[in-house]
Amino acid sequence: MKNILLCILSVSFFSLATSAQSGSAKQVTWTYAAQKLADKKYEVRMTAVIQGNYHLYAQQAGVEGPIPTTISFSPNPLLTLDGKPAEQGKKITKLEEAWDGKVNFYEKTVTFVQIVNAKSKAKTSLNGKIEFMVCNDELCLPPSEVSFKIPIGG
Repeated sequence: MKNILLCILSVSFFSLATSAQSGSAKQVTWTYAAQKLADKKYEVRMTAVIQGNYHLYAQQAGVEGPIPTTISFSPNPLLTLDGKPAEQGKKITKLEEAWDGKVNFYEKTVTFVQIVNAKSKAKTSLNGKIEFMVCNDELCLPPSEVSFKIPIGG
């Protein structure tokens, strides 16, 4: 019961959090890279390094309650996305009483991989944001959102 209350209070606190480095962002460091795979085809990697004993929820968290990792891309007429971001890492599926079901998450690190096709050889960037939440066995931190700008082409 204590875990449920802590999680509910933590998620409720999200509406009060306004700082870019508050909540979950304090426990996750993001890095970004793009690699050319073929002519006008790129692999974009967004890697989360998760601090301490926290875990980051997968894009499909498994149950309602925890905020899944959500990657949104800004429209760019020079780029097209090939599918949705894939997850690379050791996914853990575990029954969590606080969420009353099995949840999917990552500990330590996970990389989200998006294939991008450029319409020309012009230099541009893939922009967007990632919303995510981390928890440990005792509490959940308020969700955070980080923006990214990844150079493509040129």
